[in-house]
Amino acid sequence: MRRREFIKKAGLATAGAFAIPYILPSGRLFAASGIRKVNHVVFCMFAGGVRNMESVDKALGNLMPHMLLGNESISTDIAAALAASPLPNLNLGYNLQTKGTIFKEFRYKSGPTGHFNGHTTAITGAYTTADLNIKDHPHTPTIFEFYRKHNSPAQTARKCWWVSNALGPYPALNFSSYAGYGAQFGANFIAPTYMFSNQGYNSIGTLKTFTSAEEASVNNMRTFMNHNFNKSFVDGDAGVTNIEADAAELQTWINSMFSQYQGGAFNNPWGAGSSMNNDMMNIFFAEKIIDQFAPELMVVNMQDVDVAHFNFTDYAVNLHKADFAVAHLWNKIQSTPGMMNDTVMIIAPEHGRNLTGNSSIDQNGRAALDHTAALDELSGDQMAREIFCQVLGPSNIVQQGQVISGTAGESIDVAAAIANLLGFDTQVPSGLLRDFNATGIQQAFL
Repeated sequence: MRRREFIKKAGLATAGAFAIPYILPSGRLFAASGIRKVNHVVFCMFAGGVRNMESVDKALGNLMPHMLLGNESISTDIAAALAASPLPNLNLGYNLQTKGTIFKEFRYKSGPTGHFNGHTTAITGAYTTADLNIKDHPHTPTIFEFYRKHNSPAQTARKCWWVSNALGPYPALNFSSYAGYGAQFGANFIAPTYMFSNQGYNSIGTLKTFTSAEEASVNNMRTFMNHNFNKSFVDGDAGVTNIEADAAELQTWINSMFSQYQGGAFNNPWGAGSSMNNDMMNIFFAEKIIDQFAPELMVVNMQDVDVAHFNFTDYAVNLHKADFAVAHLWNKIQSTPGMMNDTVMIIAPEHGRNLTGNSSIDQNGRAALDHTAALDELSGDQMAREIFCQVLGPSNIVQQGQVISGTAGESIDVAAAIANLLGFDTQVPSGLLRDFNATGIQQAFL
């Protein structure tokens, strides 16, 4: 039995283990929700820790020319690094800043300034007050669970995606351990830069001829996978489940992605050549999800700016690439029937970075940056709590071309905004999400 034949027959289970969680039958399982403002929300976590100085404050010049207006000259050494890693011309014809509101002084106000803490806060809408166990699911519900449980009519996970560019702890963020929520309300999780890579392909996509003994083991594994991943349930955390129709579509899509990967279609998808980094590839695969599923809720993150711990110049270059990737994603949304003019995209880092550099000096003599803000806001380096937030959307929903310079809005506002935009915020039990009308981010909306 060849590996390809096995993947074709048992791909549902194998793919489910990587990327197809928690799908419920559709139908009205819950009370009717409120009135939607839009039918699609994309939350782009401009993650890895971004300092406002290099982004919205343009201390090095405008490193984010697609997201921010302005022709401020870029520092000579950084400009040389950008020239060595050129990007194609996106030809948007407009700047994202004109398509919505930007908050220049958002805040990650509380909790340790770590990546997992910052991601957890943004996805749950609740601050964490201590270092988290990265092996655990969040202790409060995620925005995915709120959407799945309180949206009416109820949606399968086919329309709900968590797209991360790294494995590590991030798969745990698609559902919580909170009573009454959990796996049955989680999102589809996929780490495309891992799955559709040599490592991922060699793990589940390569051809192999099995001996009779190996084939017996494979058949046993297939039986186990089918037993655990090809059924449906409405409560409990028993494991990954899929209704048949959605599972078949997901399997076909994943198999198609593998075929395209094997055929070289992902080698240079945006014409960026060697400049294509993991963040750009992650957004590329998010666009593939848009093509197939037109998700109502998608959260996608980027992590490559985290190189700032060791090399400031590379951090600046990757910040520039993240700007390109986000603009590419917005352009994709606006060219996708059913999502154009019916999508709000929210862009925000999970936390910032320190004012003071560390001991790592790069090729241009620039000190690298950590993110170690003290828990006590009256002491320590608090710049790691300063972030920005950009909200893009239709002109009848989002304030266009608005810049809010004063301190306004917090990380926990984003989940509340998503719930309000998709019309289920009033169904969420009191105390689990901030009241949208009390948030700073509500200033972005008409």
